[in-house]
Amino acid sequence: AFSLARSTMHMFSNPILSQAVRQMHTPAEKPKRTLAIPSVVESVKAASPTKLDYGLDYYLKGALAGGICCGITHGAVCPIDVVKTRIQLEPTVYNRGMVAAFGQVIKNEGVGALATGLAPTVFGYFIQGWFKFGGVEFFKIQFVKSLGEQKAWDNRTGIYLASSAMAEFIADIFLCPLEATRIKLVAKPDFANSMPSAMAKIASEEGVLTGFYSGFGPILFKQIPYTMAKFAVQGKAAEMIYNSLGKTPKDMTTMGNVNVSLGSGVIAGVAAAIISHPADTLLSKINKAGAGGTGSTMSRLANIAKETGYMKLCTQGLGARCIMIGTLTAGQFGIFDSVMNVLGAKKFHFHNPADTKPEPEDDGVADAVDVE
Repeated sequence: AFSLARSTMHMFSNPILSQAVRQMHTPAEKPKRTLAIPSVVESVKAASPTKLDYGLDYYLKGALAGGICCGITHGAVCPIDVVKTRIQLEPTVYNRGMVAAFGQVIKNEGVGALATGLAPTVFGYFIQGWFKFGGVEFFKIQFVKSLGEQKAWDNRTGIYLASSAMAEFIADIFLCPLEATRIKLVAKPDFANSMPSAMAKIASEEGVLTGFYSGFGPILFKQIPYTMAKFAVQGKAAEMIYNSLGKTPKDMTTMGNVNVSLGSGVIAGVAAAIISHPADTLLSKINKAGAGGTGSTMSRLANIAKETGYMKLCTQGLGARCIMIGTLTAGQFGIFDSVMNVLGAKKFHFHNPADTKPEPEDDGVADAVDVE
């Protein structure tokens, strides 16, 4: 018995035999299996159409940025606008060019005359910019949602044109009374002492429709083609600049994108100024007392166009307006982008879905889950 006990103890002191004994007395574990579970995220992505996450918050930020950029820029170029309007209204007096016209206004009326109509200009164009820029952002995103990204990319110029036309029409309803007030003050500086008193005087003497909306037709003819050209040309010019750099807006820094907006804005502004200048001349003239005789707005416009002549409609004050609108438009797009960045809004850009870099392929399987 003593010999048997010694043999048993010797057996368990052997590590190999001890391991074998433990395995004999331990219940066998069931083999683990892995269950392939489809990735929930990938399933949702596959089932859901592309969605643009732009809501009311984005559109309000776009509207505010548009109001700020238009109010600031139009206010800044007010002296140029005063001189341009004087050239259009009194071509026989201000007939020696833009620089000489500046000197004439300052000599005859003082430096303060260059700020005539500043209040209705800033206020009017803030409201206009609110509806114009906010409206363009709203309408173009709705087009993209309706058409899909690829079709929207293929028709982006048409979307720019349609969105800007609709937004500008709405904006002009609010702009027209203030623009009429501005022109009255520029044409006749002693007409009133302030914007509210000028508007009250116009309403009492001429009535709301005649006094404030006689120029609604011309302002539509001026502003809608101008805005359509501005946004469509700026979009195309910006796209060409990005292509020449071999980059997309996502690849650029914030300041880089602002610089692209400034450069493309100059190009767009000059193009828009040339296209809309005849209507701008008519708008300036029809708000002058007695211009075009009596009768309906259309008959007065026809008389003014006949008296002025087509070439003068297209060229009177054009140099000053190209400088003004080129500077103004570049500033608008630059300020708009800057304000949007400050507000924390990521500006919408058209992009070609076909050029989107594919993400690493996923086998549609999440991490394996151990199943007992």
